[in-house]
Amino acid sequence: MEKIKRNIAKGHVVINKVVDRIRNEKVKQNILQAIPFWIASIITSLVAIFYAKSFAWAEKLTTVIFNYHAWLLFIITPVCFILSWWIVRKFAPYSKGSGIPQVMAAIELTTPKHNDKIKKLLSLRIIVVKFISSIIMVIGGGAIGREGPTIQISGSIFRKVNEILPPWWPKISKKNMIMTGAAAGLAAAFNTPLGGIVFAVEELTKMHFNNFKAAIFTGVIIAGLVVQSMLGTYLYLGFPQVYNITYTMLFGVILVAIVAGVFGSGMSKIMWKILQWKSTFKTNKQHVFYLLFCSLTVASMAYFVNASILGSGKELLTTTLFSAEKYTHWYTPLLRTLGSVLAFTSGSSGGIFAPGLSAGGSIGSVLSGWFELSASYTNLMILAGMVAFLTGITRAPFTSAILVLEMTDRSNLILHLMLAAIIANFVSVIVDKDSLYDHLKHQYLEEIVNEESLEPELQTTSNN
Repeated sequence: MEKIKRNIAKGHVVINKVVDRIRNEKVKQNILQAIPFWIASIITSLVAIFYAKSFAWAEKLTTVIFNYHAWLLFIITPVCFILSWWIVRKFAPYSKGSGIPQVMAAIELTTPKHNDKIKKLLSLRIIVVKFISSIIMVIGGGAIGREGPTIQISGSIFRKVNEILPPWWPKISKKNMIMTGAAAGLAAAFNTPLGGIVFAVEELTKMHFNNFKAAIFTGVIIAGLVVQSMLGTYLYLGFPQVYNITYTMLFGVILVAIVAGVFGSGMSKIMWKILQWKSTFKTNKQHVFYLLFCSLTVASMAYFVNASILGSGKELLTTTLFSAEKYTHWYTPLLRTLGSVLAFTSGSSGGIFAPGLSAGGSIGSVLSGWFELSASYTNLMILAGMVAFLTGITRAPFTSAILVLEMTDRSNLILHLMLAAIIANFVSVIVDKDSLYDHLKHQYLEEIVNEESLEPELQTTSNN
C-alpha cells in the first residue's frame, strides 16, 4: 500500500513538472508573439510624430505663401495637385485617398488564397508615396488630413514587421497585426488611445473582440506612450469651455446633428459619384484637366472668397473653440465641404477625418451664430457638429464620439456627443445606406481579387 502511495506521489510530481513546463512554454510563446506588436507600435509612433510635424510645416508654408502673395496659389496649387496625383499614379496607385478603405480591404484579404495581394495595399512603397504625395498636396492648399494616411502607414509597418519575422518565430495572425496597426495609427495621429480601440472594433472588423484584445490594447498603449513621451500629454484640440449644461441644449444638439449628418453623408456620396465618373476616364489628359479644374477652383475660392478652404481646417476649429470669434461665415461649411470633395477626388493621398471635423465644427458655429447662442453653448454645438459630420462620413458613431471626447477631454458631454452621433448615423443611412469607406473597400477588393490592378491600366493610358 505504501509503495502505491509513493508511486502516486511521484506521479503527481511528474505531472506538476509537465504542467509547469507547458505553462512556461505558453508564457514564452505569448511574450514572443507580443514583441512584434510592441516593436511595430514604437516604429509607428515615431513615424506618426515625424509625419505630424511635416504636415504642420506644410500647412504653415501654405499660409506663408498665401500671406506673401495670394495670387501665387494660381501657380502653386495646380502644380502641387498634378504632382501629388502623378506620384500616386506612377508609383503606388493604392496609396490614393484616405487609406482606411485600403486597410479594410487588406483585412478581408488575409486568407491563404489572397494573402500575396495585400502588398498592393500595405507596403513600404505605400508609406513613402503616401507621405510625399500628401505633403505636396497640403503645400498646394488641399483640404486633406493626415489621420487616414497614418492608419494605412501604420498598417503597412505592422504588416512588414510580421513579414520579416524568422521562420522559427511563433506564428501571428496577419489580420490581428493589421487591425492593431490601424488602431495604433489612429491613436498616434490623434493621441486618442480609446478611440483607436473603438475604431478597430467598430469600423475595421466584426470579429469577436476576445480574439485580438491583448494585441489591440498593448499596441495602442505603447503607441500612445511613445507619442506622449515625445510630445507631452497634449490634447489634439484643447479644453473648450462648456458649462451650465441644461436639457434645452439638447435641441441644439439634435438640430446640428441632423444638418451635419446630412452634409457629411452627402459629401461622401458626391465623392463616390465623382470617383465613379472618373473611372470612365480613358487618358491621362482627362485626369489632368480635372486636376486643373479642382486646383484652380480651390485657388479662386481662397483668393476671392475666404482662405478657410485651404488645409485640414484644424486652425479654424481652434479659432472658433478658443477665441472670441465664435461664429463663422455662412459659407464656411460649404467651402470646407467643397475643398474636401476637390482634394479627395483628385486621386492624390490625403484623408478626410480632419477636414470632416472642421466642416462639422463650422456648421455648429454657423447655426450658433444664427440663434446668437452663448460661447459655452456654441462650443457644444461645434463639438456636436464635429461628431455628426464625421459619423456621416465613417458611419462609426461610437468612434466619432469617443475621438472628439478624447481630443477635448470633455467627459461631461458624453451623452450629448453620443446623441449627436446616433442621430447623424440615422439620417446618413437615409442619404446613402453605405459609407464612402465601404464603397471604396468593395471597389478595391473587386479590382485586386480579379487581378484588375492599375498597372495594366497605366500602360494602356500611356500608349494613348
